[in-house]
Amino acid sequence: MPEPTKKDEPNGQPEEAVAEGKEPVETDGKKPESTEPVPVQAVVAQEPCPAVNGSIQPQPGGVGVKEQAESANSTLKEEGTCSPPPPDDAKPAATTPSPTPQPEDASSTKKLSVELPNDSVPVPAMGRKDSVWSLGEGQAPDELDKPVDNPPLSTLLIERPLSGAVTVGGDITFVAKVEAKDLLRKPTIKWFKGKWMDLASKTGKHLQLKETFDRLTKVHTFEMHIIKAKDNYAGNYRCEVNYKDKFDSCSFDLEVKEAETGSQNIDIRSAFKRSSEGQEDAGELDFSGLLKHRNQREHKQQDDTPEVDVWEILKNARPDQYEKIAFMYGITDLRGLLKRLKKMPKEEKKLEAFAKKLDPAYQVDKGGKIRLVVDLADPTVELKWYKNGQEIRPSPNQRKYIFEHKGTQRIMVINNCSANDDAAYSVVAGDEKCSTELFVKELPVKIVKGIEPVKTTVNERIELECEVSEEGAQVKWLKNGVEVPTGVRSRYRVKCEGTKHFLVIDDASRDDTGTYSIMASGGTSEAHIQVDLKPLKVYQDLQDMTVLLGQPIKLHCEIYPGNVPGRWYRNGQLIQPSDRLNIIHRNKVHRLEIAASSLHDAGDYTFVPEGYSQSLSAKIHIIDPPRVLLDSLNFPDNTVTVVAGNKLRLEIPISGEPAPRVVWMKGERVILESGHRVHAETYSDHTSLTIEVTEREDTGNYKIVLQNEAGEATASVKIKVVDIPDPPEAPLVPVVGGDWCSMTWEPPKYDGGSPILGYYIERKKKQSSRWMRLNFDLIKETTFEPKKMIEGVPYEVRIFAVNAIGVSKPSEPSKAFTPLAVTSEPTMLVVDDVTDTTVTVKWRPPETIGAAGLDGYLVEYCVEGTNDWVISNKELTEKTRYTITGLSPGCKILVRVKAVNAAGASAPRTLQHAILVKEVVEPPKIRVPRHLKQTYTRKVGETVNLVVPFMGKPRPKVTWLKDGNPIEPSQVSIRNTDCDSIIFIRKAERSHSGKYDMTVQVENHVDTAILDIQIVDLPGPPQCVNIEDVWGGNVALVWTPPKDNGNAPITGYTIQKADKKTMEWFTCIEHYHRNCITITELVVGNEYFFRIFSENMCGLSETATQTKKSALIVKEGLQMKTQEYNDHDFKEAPKFTQPLINTFAVAGYNTTLNCSVRANPRPKVIWMKNKITIIDDPRYRMFSSQGVCTLEIRKPSPYDGGMYTCKAINELGEAQVDCKLEVKGGFTFYELMQRGVPLHLIDKYMTESKVVEQEK
Repeated sequence: MPEPTKKDEPNGQPEEAVAEGKEPVETDGKKPESTEPVPVQAVVAQEPCPAVNGSIQPQPGGVGVKEQAESANSTLKEEGTCSPPPPDDAKPAATTPSPTPQPEDASSTKKLSVELPNDSVPVPAMGRKDSVWSLGEGQAPDELDKPVDNPPLSTLLIERPLSGAVTVGGDITFVAKVEAKDLLRKPTIKWFKGKWMDLASKTGKHLQLKETFDRLTKVHTFEMHIIKAKDNYAGNYRCEVNYKDKFDSCSFDLEVKEAETGSQNIDIRSAFKRSSEGQEDAGELDFSGLLKHRNQREHKQQDDTPEVDVWEILKNARPDQYEKIAFMYGITDLRGLLKRLKKMPKEEKKLEAFAKKLDPAYQVDKGGKIRLVVDLADPTVELKWYKNGQEIRPSPNQRKYIFEHKGTQRIMVINNCSANDDAAYSVVAGDEKCSTELFVKELPVKIVKGIEPVKTTVNERIELECEVSEEGAQVKWLKNGVEVPTGVRSRYRVKCEGTKHFLVIDDASRDDTGTYSIMASGGTSEAHIQVDLKPLKVYQDLQDMTVLLGQPIKLHCEIYPGNVPGRWYRNGQLIQPSDRLNIIHRNKVHRLEIAASSLHDAGDYTFVPEGYSQSLSAKIHIIDPPRVLLDSLNFPDNTVTVVAGNKLRLEIPISGEPAPRVVWMKGERVILESGHRVHAETYSDHTSLTIEVTEREDTGNYKIVLQNEAGEATASVKIKVVDIPDPPEAPLVPVVGGDWCSMTWEPPKYDGGSPILGYYIERKKKQSSRWMRLNFDLIKETTFEPKKMIEGVPYEVRIFAVNAIGVSKPSEPSKAFTPLAVTSEPTMLVVDDVTDTTVTVKWRPPETIGAAGLDGYLVEYCVEGTNDWVISNKELTEKTRYTITGLSPGCKILVRVKAVNAAGASAPRTLQHAILVKEVVEPPKIRVPRHLKQTYTRKVGETVNLVVPFMGKPRPKVTWLKDGNPIEPSQVSIRNTDCDSIIFIRKAERSHSGKYDMTVQVENHVDTAILDIQIVDLPGPPQCVNIEDVWGGNVALVWTPPKDNGNAPITGYTIQKADKKTMEWFTCIEHYHRNCITITELVVGNEYFFRIFSENMCGLSETATQTKKSALIVKEGLQMKTQEYNDHDFKEAPKFTQPLINTFAVAGYNTTLNCSVRANPRPKVIWMKNKITIIDDPRYRMFSSQGVCTLEIRKPSPYDGGMYTCKAINELGEAQVDCKLEVKGGFTFYELMQRGVPLHLIDKYMTESKVVEQEK
């Protein structure tokens, strides 16, 4: 449906028609039902009064209108009146206008021409040419001869924000659009005011920035909303768009106008009450009163009287009615009201130019005549007619348009209407314009004579004829319902002679068979065309041929008709011409020529004439002498090498047609196809020899014999079987070191038919079955020195020989050997004692002992000044202290010590200075241990064993006294040595308590020490226990301390009670320190006995003292109200109250890790080492008692160091604590091996130990 062209307002107000929205014209088919124009909205800000704020600032080259399809509720207002503002969702925004898209079912395009209203253009723009814009092809009459200036297009912005005006307190929106078809991401936009102020940081209730993206049109829309504008918002604004290296910007202005006070917003009945009677300012508006009591007036006005436009009543009333109206609406300041009314501008009503306008639409048949009539209110007004915006001017030579005048009527007659006259027409009278739409109806074209069916053969001419009712009518030819192509290169030709139409096919083919039809606007006609083939005749058929390979092939046949093409087939496959294959067709003759035949050319050939079911066939047979194609295998000297044990499949290409018979032979023996391990197979293009498992005996020459009807051929192939070498002899180990050895071996006797490339050496421990390769690069020589062996561990070695085929089997292992090394020298050799004939020395073991262990030490000495070392001990001593005897007094000697093991003696450790053989007196000195400097306490029956070391030379004399008296040997045993004294009591008794004096004397030198020994026992019971008082449920007890305190202070008492009925004792309190107590919470009506135990450091007394009398708890008549008791929920998730602490342990000594956890129900405790759970490991023992969790590590080694974790889990949650365990002191390499520690961990431990020692 064509969209009706937009017309001016038919009520004589063309300028208002642009600013006010109208419903669009809806038509059914081609006839519109209404002449109301599509709404066009001027770009204005949201203002309360369109008459004041409806103007815009036009931009060069822009169209200042916007079609509003939703403006159905807008109504036209009389000029000079002010309508209330529209609702928020219907307020027009100052956005860039864009035409409303046409309906989808539009069959033709109409152009839109809009004139801006004169009252919406600023005064400087009045009368300018750019005050009229056109969106269609036509132009205004005064624009016909002048070009339209188009602004330059933006690189990014497809729609720029336009300048606008807004009143104070109004809203306005500026819109910018960017097309995103060629953009990979969203562009960056910035809004500025002035030159530098970025508005992105100024957003709030007065300024809002909005971004939207339409996925269908691929357009980014950026909006800037200014809400409740203020005076300082006016100025120049700028919009900048960036995308990678592209940039675009646009400047626009905002004008903020002062809001005029509309009369409809003021309650003039309150405003024109006198503010001060009789003064000069009487009659002026009391705005302070209005602002102060505005809410009260509005509320009162809402409740009491409906809103009345008093200004409108006064304007329409006579002057003699002013006083009556003022009295009716309660206006007391009549003089001020009349003064204000006099100042208001008078509105002049415009007269309409048209008394009768054009109808909304007209319809006329094609070739007919139509009259367009308007009636003028003023006959003197100049009248102009327009067609699609182009003025229609009469000319004397053409009778298309005729203009008539009948009184006030103006008539335009359009003769002989055609499709070109289907357009929008308008008439302009003065400043007013009315429009209409003219529709031209075409008459249908009928078929007078239809087309007739045709039956013919190929290559004939076909002509279809049809006659219609009108000359020059448009018709359409169709074949099987599809329009026939009639282009330049088409086989179909269409011609027209008057009312006759023809379809011509010059050279008919079978594809032209079908149903042909012609279609006109008033009917159709169809007929069937049948095109058949001509009968086929064969003059010469194809002949069978036998051709030698490589010779040419020529196939020949003759058929009628001669112009019939055909296709050649070989074995059912279509043959295409190529460089070696040529297909020739000359009149009746069809030939197929092949320059040089090949085996693929053999087969059944068929020639099929196109369009016929009959075909011609022949058979081609190609023969070729047999040949053996050894050159294609690229075997050097026709020799095939294969590894023994592998499968050999030797395929030899052969040729020959027909397929030759093949015989394989080795010497005089024929290889059959039915053989098991060795057999031959023959195929069309090759023959094969297969050996399932090759052996050394398969080496030799093999002969191939080929025969067929074309001849015979022979060839020979040599097969060489190679194998891995034999294993070498067992290697010899002549030299062994501490961690290395030297080994030699002989090459293998058989190299496998390929030179020996090298050897691999493997090593293993004698007790192990795991071999370890020592070299990854082949060794060319027959000697090798393995290193990095563990000292003291027996080893075996073996050899592998390697050639180009592979690695031999291993040799026999060598004899077991053990790497051993002597220890390092002893350390810290010092003199321990010297007498007149002896010298005692002591030392520390060597730092490095080695796997051979340590058998003992050898002590040697020599007299100073000589080099004759004398061995003092004939047999090795295992102790690290030795006394050299038989020395001469007064001589000086040097001493050295050697460590000896299975590998020999170590380097000696020698004293730095010579020793004078002479005894030296040393005063005695008692070194009392720290725990004996205080009172030494033990319980009765325990063992007392005290060691008191002392010093002095020669050997001191030791004496003991108890409380100044000699000690009885039967009670206390005393044993003295050179350096200490031991006091021993097997079973201590209280009589053993006392002070023990120790005296050490060397000649005149004396030293003494005192030891205080206290033997304690259980205390006796208290002497007596009395009931002091009984009241309520309480009993007061008093007692006296025991006579025997057990030789230790009394630390407390334990009080128990027993019911007289049951005499079962229950503890009331423990560890009580005082001698009196009050027992509470006794049961009323019961009778109680009490007893008391005394307690010291050894424990409770064996017996207790009981009260002689009982205490009866008498009921006093008081009732006790028991309160309800709610069980406390003791459940809680695990929580560690005492965490694990980082610990240092000594290697070989048990250590424990402790922590405490609180949880209910009882948690499951899991111990982990380095995040790995400890499960069933005998080295660890785990305990958990009363919330205390303990992990015991038995005899830890450095390998046991690491991060330990204790995790507690129950149904309410889980918790965990960590600590680090470091094990100090270590083991030797041999000890770690005995404990089964992996080698890589031993290596890591030894490295870390060396680093720690270096740091120390």
